[in-house]
Formats: sequence, structure tokens, C-alpha cells
Amino acid sequence: QVQLVESGGGLVQTGGSLRLSCAASGRTFSSYHMGWFRQAPGKEREFVATINWSGGSTRYADSVKGRFTISRDNAKNTVYLQMSSLKSEDTAVYYCAASRIQWSSRWADYEYRGQGTQVTVSS
Repeated sequence: QVQLVESGGGLVQTGGSLRLSCAASGRTFSSYHMGWFRQAPGKEREFVATINWSGGSTRYADSVKGRFTISRDNAKNTVYLQMSSLKSEDTAVYYCAASRIQWSSRWADYEYRGQGTQVTVSS
């Protein structure tokens, strides 16, 4: 069982930066691949980024590539999402999730999910 709690969301201006954190409970965190997803009002939830269990490999959605960085610290049971050059279209609730399937961009493949944290980008 893994419980996930996101933090770090908030209001930021266009072009600004924000770092999201996702703290995991349980001693098996390092055995899971982790992902970030987001859902904007009136839109479907979409994949943002994923990182493998060791932190050695990452993948990103095209919409955030070059602007967002996913990382993890297994000693702290935490995964991060550093967001830079934020745009209004990045406004959404951001969720972290844990999966035993590497490289998945499918929400259904992530068996543990957090409650989400709101990110609002304003001009």
C-alpha cells in the first residue's frame, strides 16, 4: 500500500516557476515508477511526466518537454515536478501516481494516486 500526498501548488504568473512535491508513505516507494498527471477544468486528465524506479530515466509529454523536470529522492520517499516557463494552459490540478509499469502514460496503469494540488497560472 502506498499513500501519496501532493504539495507545492499555488498561484504563479505566466513565465514563473513552481515545484511540486509528492510524499509517499510506505517502505516500497523505490519499487514503483512514478508519474505526474494533470486535469484542467472541462478537460480530460492528461499525462505530464514519468520517472522510473531508480530515477535514471524520464519521459515527458510534448507539451511540457523542456519546461518541466521530474525527479525523485528515494531516501525521502518523494517525487518532484519542477515547472518553469509556466503558461496559462498549464493551469490544472496536478496528481502524482505510482505504477509497477515503466513508461506508462495511461492513468489506468497507476494503481496509487494522490488527491491532487491546484496550479493556477495567471497573466
